[in-house]
Amino acid sequence: MAASVERWGMFEISTLGKAEGNPFTDYTIRGVFRHKNEIVETDGFYDGDGVYKVRFMPSFEGEYTFDVSGTFSDEKTLTGTFTVTPAGERNHGPVRVASKYHFAYKDSTPYYPIGTTCYAWTHQSEEMRDKTLETLKNNVFNKIRFCILPKHHLYNFNEPETYPYEGTPCDSSVLTEENFNDSSVWKGNDWDFTKFNPEHFRRFESYVAELMKMGIEADVIVMHPYDRWGFRNMSKKDDDLYWNYVVSRLSAYRNVWWSLANEYDVMTEKTTDDWERYASILCRKDPYNHLCSIHNCNAMYDHSRPWITHISYQVSPCGDVEYTNELREKYGKPVVLDEMRYEGNIPYGWGNLDGRELVRRFWEVMCRGGYPGHSETLVQSNGKLWWSHGGELLGESPQRIKFLYEIMTETPGHGLKLAYSEDGYVMAEPEDAYANPGYFIVYFGVSQSGFYDFQSDKETSYRAEIIDAWNMTITDAGVYKSGSRINLPRKPYLALRLKEYVTV
Repeated sequence: MAASVERWGMFEISTLGKAEGNPFTDYTIRGVFRHKNEIVETDGFYDGDGVYKVRFMPSFEGEYTFDVSGTFSDEKTLTGTFTVTPAGERNHGPVRVASKYHFAYKDSTPYYPIGTTCYAWTHQSEEMRDKTLETLKNNVFNKIRFCILPKHHLYNFNEPETYPYEGTPCDSSVLTEENFNDSSVWKGNDWDFTKFNPEHFRRFESYVAELMKMGIEADVIVMHPYDRWGFRNMSKKDDDLYWNYVVSRLSAYRNVWWSLANEYDVMTEKTTDDWERYASILCRKDPYNHLCSIHNCNAMYDHSRPWITHISYQVSPCGDVEYTNELREKYGKPVVLDEMRYEGNIPYGWGNLDGRELVRRFWEVMCRGGYPGHSETLVQSNGKLWWSHGGELLGESPQRIKFLYEIMTETPGHGLKLAYSEDGYVMAEPEDAYANPGYFIVYFGVSQSGFYDFQSDKETSYRAEIIDAWNMTITDAGVYKSGSRINLPRKPYLALRLKEYVTV
């Protein structure tokens, strides 16, 4: 084990122990970590081949001591010390809710989530996984949603390279586009739900670690309904064993966010009591209180529940992007639109937006005080989709999303909120407009306005800039006072940015 680790890094203790019987259920291991400013207790896990591990994320610099105990060994408790050094240049700590509706890293650096969805990328070939990482390195996305468990879908027939349990899967060679949703053909699954396959989890967490190095948050989807292997139908006892194992393995990574499920309401075999039980396991077992959400399909969960830190939202039929500010007001939490349909060319309404429409939704959500999410369902040359497999991005939206992100980070204060909306446009201002007055963004979307009549409570002058959100240009339009008419080119996807003009 390392003698030192940086603040908010991961300190791991690895030790040999009992291998007879079923180590996943028969034995325990637990670590206690002590610093003058904190004491943290956390469960460890069995990693196969007689190896047990305990992981810890330190919150402070300086000297720590630890002791590890449990029934995994008949020997005395393991003890030791290690040093925590200052955080590295790209390490700002875990993300937390800040300013009620927005996010910041633990060191108070603002965090503006620009997420993408790539459900099953860690289950693909090494070539595809490497290509996905390279694509992420060359794009703006600082959060990615993906699943621990493999995903069955019309656009994902291939078997994963690893499975989460010991056993054998059903025969997928019989699947076709006509029968992929017929559960009667999913025959032959034979799993031992009390014995995990550590290789599967090692692979998954290795990519969580890679994302952490890149400064990308891992929005971990723990459960989902798209399954032909029987994982969605496990018993309560097996579910709880799975949750405990996952939390013990992943919680010490600073970039982890927990998503209890993708489209929880499609998993009709699970009840509200089940979801609340899973949440209680998280609350007890995750000592770092990572961000936590639960994602809808048709029915919204009760997001007033205290364990839900932010709203992970899918548009329609619950409401479209215009519902963003209403969700903020209703629940008093950040709103992240993780699914607002995708740029793509597949024959489903949720996967065939053009780039202009997805970018329009990004701007609309931002101006309403929320955080928009991306994915892509354009078919790659190998027949794969970014949305499921990863690989390469082909769409027109990512570079425009990067342009928007740069504008978001230039906003005074921390985040935006809706100031006013009318048919054809939305006006945003800084979340704390009293502390950061004199800044507005007006977005016109598809309307092709020839002018904007600017009104402000302040007598001061404003510098106006015309932003072409699609062509990614910013043009100085002059200085104006309240009551002025600002002429605009008659074209769609424009925004007007107004900043208080102070002469020296």
